[in-house]
Amino acid sequence: MTDHTDYESRWAIDPDAAALMGTDELRQNFLIETLFVSGRVCLTYTHYDRMIVGGIMPAATPLLLAPIKPTGTSAFLDRRELIAVNIGGPGSISADGQTFAVGTRDMVYLGMGLQTVAFASDNADNPAKYYVLSAPAHASHPAMLLKIDGARRLDLGAAETCNKRSIFQFIHPDSPARTCQLVVGMTTFAPGSVWNTVPCHIHDRRMEAYLYFDLPETARVFHMMGEPDETRHLVVANEQAVLSPGWSIHSGVGTASYTFIWAMAGDNVDYTDIDPVAIGDLR
Repeated sequence: MTDHTDYESRWAIDPDAAALMGTDELRQNFLIETLFVSGRVCLTYTHYDRMIVGGIMPAATPLLLAPIKPTGTSAFLDRRELIAVNIGGPGSISADGQTFAVGTRDMVYLGMGLQTVAFASDNADNPAKYYVLSAPAHASHPAMLLKIDGARRLDLGAAETCNKRSIFQFIHPDSPARTCQLVVGMTTFAPGSVWNTVPCHIHDRRMEAYLYFDLPETARVFHMMGEPDETRHLVVANEQAVLSPGWSIHSGVGTASYTFIWAMAGDNVDYTDIDPVAIGDLR
């Protein structure tokens, strides 16, 4: 299999610098506009906890997970772990002799040390779209398929505040899967609800990435970011991702229904380790 990988790097931005940025600079530093390209592996290496965020969209032939220069290793997962979430058609992921059949919204965890990893679509006319998150690892955990119907569900918010939502946690203390630092989940909304992560919070001990999808082409999500008393926003289209530093809030509202995947990496895997921000304290 041929290497079909494209990658870019993003430097970490401090809050004082972000506060001075205009729209174009904010988008260049915090928004990943292109994730899914047919027949390509598109990766963004970030300097926020060394998280790699990317999209893999195989067509008629599988795509190999090849090493990239910023990792400095001979295989991509020599010193890393990875989670891939399929938001497209059915497909499969092969890793050192193991093959996982991955349906829509299923997730696969791949641990440190795996050497040969390939992503495939069952049907090129309805390709799989693998949203991938990778972070440095210090131990090797077993590869595992995590299906959406086995995720832990939390129902939050209310219709009256337009934020009634269901959070699906794939990685949690009772999950069969273990990670070094990756925490990944998915959030869906009840009809009429469009606000996510309200009231908002920060968690300086972990960065986060948001992928917005299932959004109509003519709709947008207004993603809120910045320090609580110095907020900014990004206008996000379907299947685009936002990088959220540990110092930044991460909230948003859509002009139509949408789904998003949140992923974190950093000092711990405690989902509840957050610093809440009251709505009245936002500026």
